[in-house]
Amino acid sequence: MRTPFIARTGRALRMVLLAGGAALAALTGEVARARMPEAPTAAPVSPAPAATIALPTPGPAASPPPVPRAGVRERGNLVLDGVPEPDPALAAKLDDWLAGRGAGFRDFLPDGGILVGTRFGDAEQLHRVAMPLGAREQLTFFEEPVGSARVAPGSEAAIAFLKDRGGDENAQVHLYRVADRSLVRLTDGRSLHGGLAWSPDGRRLAFHGNGRNGVDYDVYVAEVATPAAGPRLAIAAQGRQLQPVEWSPDGTRLLLRHEVSVNESYLFVADPATGTLTQLPTTLGPDGKPAAGTVAVGAAHFSADGAGVWLVSDIGSEFARILYLDLATGASRELLAGAAQWDVEHLQVSADGRWLAWVTNVDGLGRLALYDLGARRELRPANLPPGEIANLRFDRAGRRLGLTIDGPQAPRDAYVYEIERNELVRWTRSENGPIDPARYVPAELVRYPTWDRVGGQPRQIPAWVWKPRTAGPHPVLVDIHGGPEAQARPNFSAFTQFLVNELGYAVVQPNVRGSTGYGRTYTRLDNGTLREDAVRDVGSLLVWIAAQREFDAQRVVVAGGSYGGFMSLASMVQYGDRLRGGVSVVGISNFVTFLQNTSAYRRDLRRAEYGDERDPRM
Repeated sequence: MRTPFIARTGRALRMVLLAGGAALAALTGEVARARMPEAPTAAPVSPAPAATIALPTPGPAASPPPVPRAGVRERGNLVLDGVPEPDPALAAKLDDWLAGRGAGFRDFLPDGGILVGTRFGDAEQLHRVAMPLGAREQLTFFEEPVGSARVAPGSEAAIAFLKDRGGDENAQVHLYRVADRSLVRLTDGRSLHGGLAWSPDGRRLAFHGNGRNGVDYDVYVAEVATPAAGPRLAIAAQGRQLQPVEWSPDGTRLLLRHEVSVNESYLFVADPATGTLTQLPTTLGPDGKPAAGTVAVGAAHFSADGAGVWLVSDIGSEFARILYLDLATGASRELLAGAAQWDVEHLQVSADGRWLAWVTNVDGLGRLALYDLGARRELRPANLPPGEIANLRFDRAGRRLGLTIDGPQAPRDAYVYEIERNELVRWTRSENGPIDPARYVPAELVRYPTWDRVGGQPRQIPAWVWKPRTAGPHPVLVDIHGGPEAQARPNFSAFTQFLVNELGYAVVQPNVRGSTGYGRTYTRLDNGTLREDAVRDVGSLLVWIAAQREFDAQRVVVAGGSYGGFMSLASMVQYGDRLRGGVSVVGISNFVTFLQNTSAYRRDLRRAEYGDERDPRM
């Protein structure tokens, strides 16, 4: 089960996972059955017992204290309703598994070192690493985790980063100077911000914020030499959600992205001095013909001369590919000819314009590639550890590429690819705590047939499986990702390893229809009125589980957080006779009330996926 988005610190994560672990242990008989809540008796379909883990959102005014109910406990802002008390021995084992930590690459520092995100205490903070496998020097010290971070160009190490408060998801922009360790908040402390982009001279920082009306993502520019003056509203979004991507090489223009949904997005070039905004022709394909439907644009960057834009787009293709867009003519061309078979992600361009770097998402595993634009040759680094590759970034000279690798059998770590030497250098080696890493089990990719057909054959649903090394049959946890515009990938999860090693679960993470990574058609198969089709994919998975001798079909549990929580609840209703129980972490139980009560800036984005609650057909 991936980390719930509400569990932002180590303490909160431990409480959520301990509650979930206790419930899962109880559901498979490892804890006294007497502690289990009884299933509801008045329902059209008898759902499996559910353990609900909820975090209440503070209201605008104080309300009277709730009347205590049997079986309900509160620990801070975590509400445990029907969740059994954890076994002390089980809790001690879980603590051992959670004691490890990973490290992720964030950026290069002017002195040649790197900036990473990791934790020594309760929450992930920024650290400086001066050399490969060197000591991690902690730079920030907050109770809340630090999010995205970018280092300013130039000789002075100034770091802009995002951090919210209390998990409210309203990230604030902070400026940290390494030389004197000074820290200043640049934003209002209330509204949502993101999209950090430094100007080439390091004097200005662009970002988006919704403080003007709570909905639109306007673009602001801060002069970092005079932070007390506050950021200036540079581009009014006019009903859009504009996110800064980067400045042009001469520092006069901003490249902006507007996302309507995972299937529809647009690029703009803006003049931050005048506020003018020009939409780029991203809906025209390399053949000059307009797209038949909506187009999704992912990563994008100015070319080194500022005359064009390199971008990732799915126009005219099932999968996202790399295009070059000429800003003068509006014409585009593919970098590499041929039909794309998998999505390209994380595109980066070196400052000197020589190199492109990107990752191809092949069934959830990352494949790194570089392209020398001068020599017109592709370079594919070999012997990279298997897993997801993210956080790509070139250094200022364009000779090194920083990245994070997150695989199934080791915590994530920061690496630097030395281009001229064609060598991957490991910069961090994360700790496993008291757990022997030899106990970590691998992830296995499987496909199972679902209820509908494609080309006359049953549609195949991909899934990742973690299995105990002991003989079966094993109880099964079906762990459904959130989003749903997301993808279960073979990342490291201490909690998954705990479930497999200590409770004997086999963990199955399906990428049901609506998941990303398998083409635009697959991603759209659950939109709006097709929502229940994804739930039926879970029903087909239960059929497949029952046919596997290594799995115990009488002890299957479903779990998920946020949208995955909805899938868990829906599966327990539809297939309660085949499930021992389930866990829903902050799951959506009613799409109408969710859309009515979610933050205004998210409402239209979610309607594009879930459907419009104002439409009677929904």
